[in-house]
Amino acid sequence: MLDPRSPQALAISNLFVLTLIVATVIFALVTGLVIYIAFRYRRRGNEGEPSPNFGRTKLEIAWTAGPTLVLAVLLVFTIQGMGNADPAVGQDRQPDLIVVGHQWWWEIGYPSVGITTANEIHLPMGRPMLARVEGADVIHDLWLPQVARKIDMIPGHPNTIWLQADKPGVYSGACAEYCGVEHGKMLIRAIVQPQADYEEWLAAQKQAAPRIPTGASPVRGQQLFQQKTCISCHAINGTGATARIAPDLTHFASRQTIAAAVLPNNRANLAYWLKQPDVVKPGSYMPNLKLTDDEVNALVDYLETLK
Repeated sequence: MLDPRSPQALAISNLFVLTLIVATVIFALVTGLVIYIAFRYRRRGNEGEPSPNFGRTKLEIAWTAGPTLVLAVLLVFTIQGMGNADPAVGQDRQPDLIVVGHQWWWEIGYPSVGITTANEIHLPMGRPMLARVEGADVIHDLWLPQVARKIDMIPGHPNTIWLQADKPGVYSGACAEYCGVEHGKMLIRAIVQPQADYEEWLAAQKQAAPRIPTGASPVRGQQLFQQKTCISCHAINGTGATARIAPDLTHFASRQTIAAAVLPNNRANLAYWLKQPDVVKPGSYMPNLKLTDDEVNALVDYLETLK
């Protein structure tokens, strides 16, 4: 949050820093006065009880008006910051992407080009993208601290938020609303790219997966994908897998992470995930199919062709 990479995140960061400065000044003032009073008005020698003070009108007005003025100033900056952090959306503006929170992963769709991916949001650098967010099952909360504010994802009640980053890079986020046993492992990434790289990524994502992979082991892995329950939950464009219960795997091998950003996407981690999903994410809906090592290797070989 203290390293914002978008105008929206910068507005939130500036408001936080201003509030922190004001709070620090007040804390220092109150602490200093307490120390001064404790020393200045301490009991000395055989002095008797101090004479009572029944109030000073001017002083009471000052310590009432002062905090009120401070709060009024913060209110003005807060209203301004809210407007900058959450710009208005035109009535006819269509979303550039749709983010759906599931237990416990993220579905990301780009409706204008017909692309669906998972757990990684790709954004063009410097361009505000309007995202429609919603929950598929329970209330989730999308939070990318360096890119945008938190926003609730409520089933049946879509919200919208602007996502933008002015520097290329990978920005981490998470679900910020408790949503069940694997809430802590419901992570997400925003991958910000120059416009040319973003267009190249879009073009690659539009391509269907090979209907028949090359090589005996990948072919065996495709057969296992269809024979096991994989095909009942996952979609792979260009094949007979069309289910939308779990993440779309069409370009799975091009993603940086697996299991909602819990593990880097490499061969060893993929094999571990397929072999023991209940160990990687206890309570997740990915079933443990009791795969043999040969079956795991074949499935890994097949999934690594999905680029």
